[in-house]
Amino acid sequence: MNLSQLELLRTLHENGFNLSKAADSMHIVQSAVSRQLHLFEEELGSPLLTRNGKKLTGLTELGQKVLAQASTIQQAKKNIKSLASEYRNGDSGILHVATTHTQAKYFLPKPIQRFRAKYPGVKVYIVQSSPDHLIDFLHNDQADLAICTEKVAEDETLIINPCYEWHHAVVIPKEHPLASGDLTLERLASFPILTYSLGFTGRSNIEKAFNDRELQMDVVLAAADTDIIKTYVRLGLGVGLIASMAYDPIADTDLVVRNLPGLIPSSMTKIAYLRQNYLPAYSRHFIEELLDAAQEMNA
Repeated sequence: MNLSQLELLRTLHENGFNLSKAADSMHIVQSAVSRQLHLFEEELGSPLLTRNGKKLTGLTELGQKVLAQASTIQQAKKNIKSLASEYRNGDSGILHVATTHTQAKYFLPKPIQRFRAKYPGVKVYIVQSSPDHLIDFLHNDQADLAICTEKVAEDETLIINPCYEWHHAVVIPKEHPLASGDLTLERLASFPILTYSLGFTGRSNIEKAFNDRELQMDVVLAAADTDIIKTYVRLGLGVGLIASMAYDPIADTDLVVRNLPGLIPSSMTKIAYLRQNYLPAYSRHFIEELLDAAQEMNA
């Protein structure tokens, strides 16, 4: 048994047990794949794959267990490479951060600026997407860290660090009826609402607040981007429910912002990364910068 045979089993699984595709992926001829697989099964004394004639169709029970061990070995190889790279030059590298538009624009600039001052040799690449995709980026090695509010707590393979608590606010034109008087969910529900798409920026807490009061929201526009919501608020399409930190006191002077204390549950932005991954020192220091920036926001 050797590491190449374990890699072969993993590659076959990833390519739907297609010998030709697995061979191309490993840059070897198909006959070599078949021979290595035969030698592997012969050594173990039991088949690893199910077959229909000459066609591979899946994994046997033993094959499934061997694949799980092979995945552990593959992860160990990856972590060893990360350790070696850090040992050679721990002050350089690339940090891939997966996050949403709101976090990238309103929370990350200050900690990234501070981090780059301390680690000029580390490039920071921001990957923006939905919370569902952010988790996929972690599992597919397209991101080292994910920063978002929704979804990450549902994945047990992740280490989760609570980062900062925040609240929603309503933004309206200055002449809007909600610009004055007491704010209640009943008043909000009487107007068309513009807010985040499902799965983004605490939308689940907005839904919960209205559902708990048995109120129906008339969501006429939903977007992942806060700036888009504010644009359509300016056009008079309805009232905007946004993250309070996304109100810019300089750029948004034409809008009135009103916080919603006690009306909508607070949300928690989290930092997540794969439990099995080794994080270089600069990645851990980046997390520290995020947590320091969060403390300043909540001070």
